[in-house]
Amino acid sequence: MALDALSSTELFNFIMFDSSTSAAPPTPPFTTCNNDSSEASPQEIAPRLSHPPDTTTLHARKKRRRRPKVCKNKEEAETQRMTHIAVERNRRKQMNEHLAVLRSLMPDSYVQRGDQASIVGGAIEFVKELEHILQSLEAKKFALLQQQQASNKDQYEKSDEQNYKQVMGGGSSPFAQFFAYPQFSCSHNQLGNKYTSQSKAAIADIEVTLIETHANIRILSRRRLRQLSKIVASFHSVFLSILHLNVTTLDSLVLYSISAKVEEGCQLNSADDIAGAVHHMLRIIEEEAILAVAVAVAVALGFGC
Repeated sequence: MALDALSSTELFNFIMFDSSTSAAPPTPPFTTCNNDSSEASPQEIAPRLSHPPDTTTLHARKKRRRRPKVCKNKEEAETQRMTHIAVERNRRKQMNEHLAVLRSLMPDSYVQRGDQASIVGGAIEFVKELEHILQSLEAKKFALLQQQQASNKDQYEKSDEQNYKQVMGGGSSPFAQFFAYPQFSCSHNQLGNKYTSQSKAAIADIEVTLIETHANIRILSRRRLRQLSKIVASFHSVFLSILHLNVTTLDSLVLYSISAKVEEGCQLNSADDIAGAVHHMLRIIEEEAILAVAVAVAVALGFGC
């Protein structure tokens, strides 16, 4: 009915409009405005999205994040902990028992307090005192043997000369038992009471033992004027602090037992280095003593003339 009412011209325009609208392509709901003519195709975008990351990086990350596996269960861990506690308790018990025995062996004057450090420190002092007593007794024993030598020498026959030397000490050093492995060694002839060196390089018996930063030094040499003070000063000059010092004399010989600590800055890194430095000190003292005697003799001769 509506089409009948239209004129021929209006009907023609309607038909043309309808055909043009139906031939036009449908407009998409979303349009993008991109001026770049080189757009990536879907075939080019797909590999970018599907490209896997570096496997070595992921593997390294997994290694870092991996925690050590705990194979032990709670019961085994608790058993191990209780065993460790029992071992530590037993160790402390034994340590306290040994310290109690050590304290009972020392005079009260060596232990001012009952703590572990005081007991161990007092034991060191006590052992050094006992060592000094032993060295003094050895010197006295040697002096008595020399007296017996003078009185009993005629009683021994020449065939029994070896037994005589054994009784009299065999002609060795009176303090030989205090030197196990000396770095420098000399011969001290007890029968003639003379000091002779077995080699030109060695002028004294020197033995040094070094444990961490603590050195135990024994020196047997001929006595010289102001020898001890020079040794102490020389020790300080090479950064060796003297902790304990025992001095035992026998006629022209002197035995020094020294406990020293290697201080920071000391260039002596081994027992042989310390022994060499001590021998060098004694050589200088020996040369100074010889020079002093020569000057004194020259002065005496000059005044005599």
